[in-house]
Amino acid sequence: MDTAVIVIVVVVALVLLAALALAAQRERQKRHETRREEAGEIRREAEVHDARAQVAGAEAAERDARARREQAVAREQAARAEEHGEQADKRYRRAAEVDPDADPDQPDRHRRDG
Repeated sequence: MDTAVIVIVVVVALVLLAALALAAQRERQKRHETRREEAGEIRREAEVHDARAQVAGAEAAERDARARREQAVAREQAARAEEHGEQADKRYRRAAEVDPDADPDQPDRHRRDG
């Protein structure tokens, strides 16, 4: 073989190798771009889920705070009811003491506990 033919074969082989390398690099870049787009979409979905989670958490915290307020109000009302009941019992006992017709041996019909 002539030296020129060897040089041409080597040059053609190098050009083919360079073309293959360039094609492989473009394919890799295309794959990377596709994966970047997919990752971006997944991130957007994650942001939506994160926002929903934050809203749900805020709603749960609000419901919890409302329930605590309601419990506090219920405890206050129960305490007031107990106070009123005690006052009523005292008044019934006092009325029985003052009433000349009251039978001290009969339980008071108005008492809450009897």
